[in-house]
Amino acid sequence: MVKVLVRDNNVEQALRVLKKKGQKEGLLREIKERKYYETGTAMKKRKKNEAVRRERKRVSKEKQLLGY
Repeated sequence: MVKVLVRDNNVEQALRVLKKKGQKEGLLREIKERKYYETGTAMKKRKKNEAVRRERKRVSKEKQLLGY
């Protein structure tokens, strides 16, 4: 659970902090995913695609560090 303190009645700053914390923890993405039911096969396919994307990103960064 995300908690944000409102200091000196500054609601705008508290909202900014709340949005950052929510984005960091992936709350908005999870809410969007749970909006509609996802079948087991669709979930597996999505998770596999996410894993492939992460791996490609890791390899790309690794190559960039090595100077390819």
